[in-house]
This record gives sequence, structure tokens and C-alpha cells, in this order.
Amino acid sequence: MIKLTSPYQHCTLCPRNCGVDRTQTRGRCGCTDTLLLSRAALHFWEEPCISGTGKDAPGSGTVFFSGCSLGCCFCQNHEISRGAVGKATTQARLTEIFLELQAKGAANINLVTPDHYLPDVLAALSAARPGLRIPVACNCSGYETVETVRALAEHANIFMPDLKFFSPDVSEKFARAKDYFAVASPAISEMVRLAGPPRFDDNEMLQSGAIIRHLILPGHHKDSLQLLNWLAEALPKDSFILSLMSQYTPYLQSPYAELNRKLSSYEYKAVVAHAEALGFAYIYTQQRTAAKEEYTPPFDLEGI
Repeated sequence: MIKLTSPYQHCTLCPRNCGVDRTQTRGRCGCTDTLLLSRAALHFWEEPCISGTGKDAPGSGTVFFSGCSLGCCFCQNHEISRGAVGKATTQARLTEIFLELQAKGAANINLVTPDHYLPDVLAALSAARPGLRIPVACNCSGYETVETVRALAEHANIFMPDLKFFSPDVSEKFARAKDYFAVASPAISEMVRLAGPPRFDDNEMLQSGAIIRHLILPGHHKDSLQLLNWLAEALPKDSFILSLMSQYTPYLQSPYAELNRKLSSYEYKAVVAHAEALGFAYIYTQQRTAAKEEYTPPFDLEGI
């Protein structure tokens, strides 16, 4: 049970359950009880139903929270997820940021890895109502407790989890989380249940629903195939949007040789073909040109 009174003093906000007093030191997420943000701006590189398309795309009002409770070794946002680099921010300022992004024309508020700041995020969202009229999306690693999902669902219309690993050996190797799939599978199932089937407005922008993202890793496309099999068996095939990402970019030299290259065309096409054969109703795919560093925004404290 998450206790939102003094939650940081014995932190159990994420499945790591590190129990650290974050008022005194950093938790497993790399953060203290100080709310840190690294960027809050319109972002144009999410799925088309989130950011929009073309020169008149509204963009997604993306708020990047520093730190991460999962900590994959290949993280594309490693600048902020590992070192908890960011600017100290208050709940009141976070509320202002949400409303400022809406005023700039954002199609939605996009919360990137907010779970380890759950009490602050919920309070800021509550304070932003009723002035906040656009959908709120929770953009997360999938490594969440069901209780966290239910708390966020009181404010979030859209869930955008990454479903990263099927094999416990792979998740232990790359994220030191042998229990990743055991934790993420019920959490993501709950996200889909609570968000309901995808619902779009007249401009084909998502108003509610779940986008389950999967980043295919070089050398591990067979793990991806197993994840797809599970999704096809566990969830109605029209109850979520599947987003298959080819954008893995080897930013840093990895001790794991397979991660020091980009994804091959064969690997990506094999996963896409399997998804199509399984009959998912909504599938987003990427061009391999998406595997570029330029698609990762600068974490320059813009908008904070």
C-alpha cells in the first residue's frame, strides 16, 4: 500500500521497494525527495496520435522527470535517468508548467518517468484542474506497481508504457530487474483496462487509451517475439495501440557486445511481421532512420 503521507521517508513508490529515507539520501531511482525536472516543452517525435503530424502538428507537452526506478544500461535518456540531473522544482511550479504547455497548444501533457515522484505529480495535477483540459499521458517504463497505475489513472487518460523484456535473464542483464516481466505484465494489463480502448478526436489525436511501446534490441529480437505472443494471449488485440520501435542507438560503449550496434533490418522486420501475423488492430512502426541521436531532445532545462 502506497502511503502518500511522508512517502519519501521510507520509499516504496516503485517495485524496487528500496525503503530509503529520501529526505536524507538518494533512493534506487537516483533521487532524493526534491522534485527534479530536466525539460518541459513541446515534443514532436512521439507517435502521430500523440504529437501530431505535418507542419501544423501541435506537439506533445512533454515533462521529463529526472531519475528512473528501472535504470536500463542502454537508456536513450541516460543523461537524466542515471545522474538525476535537473532543476529543483516545487509542486506549485509543476502545476504552472502543465498549464503553460496547454497554453502553447500542446495536444496533451506527457509525463515521462513520473512514478518516483508520484505524490508531487498527483498533487500538481489535482491543483491544475479544472483549468487543465487536455489529456494527460503517463509515459513510463512499465516497471510499476498496480497501485501506482491506479493512482495515476485518477488523472491520466492515456498510458504509454514501454514493455521492455520477457526473459528474466535479459531483464536482469540489462536492468538488474529479474522480476521485470512479472511486475510489468499485471501493471500494463491494468493500464489497458483502466484507460479503455483507444479513443481519438476528429484530428486523429488520442484522447484516451494505451500505447504499448516496445524497443527492439539488437541481438534480442526473439525476446520481442515472446512479448508479442504474450500480448496476443493476454489482452484483446483491439484494446491498445502497439508501437514497435527501431530507434535503439548505441550512445555509450557497452560491456555487452550486441548493444554496440544498431538494430538490423532483418531483426526489425521479423518482429513487425510477427505482430502483423498475430492480428493486432493498431500497430505503429518506425523507419530505421529513427535510430539517430537527434531524436533525443536536449535536456537543457527548457520550460522549467
